[in-house]
Amino acid sequence: MRERHAARTVAGADGCRAGWIAVWRHPGEVPQTGVFASFAELVAFLPADAVIAVDMPIGLPEFSGHGGRGPEALVRPLLGERQSSVFSIPSRAALYAETAEFTTLDAWYEAHRKASEVARASSNPPRAISIQAFGIFSKIRELDGLLREREELRSRIMESHPEVAFWALNGRRAMVLPKKIKGRVNPAGMAERKALLADRGLPRSFLDCAPPRGAAEDDFLDAAAVMLVAERFSRGEAVCFPDPPGTDAHGLPVAIWA
Repeated sequence: MRERHAARTVAGADGCRAGWIAVWRHPGEVPQTGVFASFAELVAFLPADAVIAVDMPIGLPEFSGHGGRGPEALVRPLLGERQSSVFSIPSRAALYAETAEFTTLDAWYEAHRKASEVARASSNPPRAISIQAFGIFSKIRELDGLLREREELRSRIMESHPEVAFWALNGRRAMVLPKKIKGRVNPAGMAERKALLADRGLPRSFLDCAPPRGAAEDDFLDAAAVMLVAERFSRGEAVCFPDPPGTDAHGLPVAIWA
């Protein structure tokens, strides 16, 4: 997976309220950003050989052990006080326990309860599902389905994590300030990350732009950070946890890249 390539378009993606926010850069050009309703739409928009790093789990466990998948267990110790941003991925069965669209809040909570029951039965020690994790289940399934259906994408779409990306950008040191405090954006933490991205070559004028409609500022900066992971991957310079990556029962890679 560490082949060297000629210059290619690179992109970073993160889930957002309107779908997926992406930051991409064509060779020799300034970065751009946009929001896409589906991940497949993003893939179709970019060149056919574009390298995409995404802040979303790829490769799902059949059973979730202590600490979650191997990648989560490996990167948490690197992040110090930021390690709570890395949550354990529940089993595939839990992720697919309820796939219907939710039309009411009661239906949403019932689906969460059902998924948590399955998660407890397929984890050791038994663990329920956090509200935060459950909120992105539909996007995990969307990406999982796309990569299971289109095997050719697996070599150029990789899982990353913003705080692990920032760790790598920061000389393998965790960020000092939290991005959020009690669910609210922390301006000082955002400024710390924006300054690091600028120091690593992203134009300050680009970073200071308002995020696209349907995405938040933290989504935008996270997508920018993982785009730089895709850039390192395209040059054969990214690191992965574990190395080499594992695979799940469907052949999808299981690794976090930085």
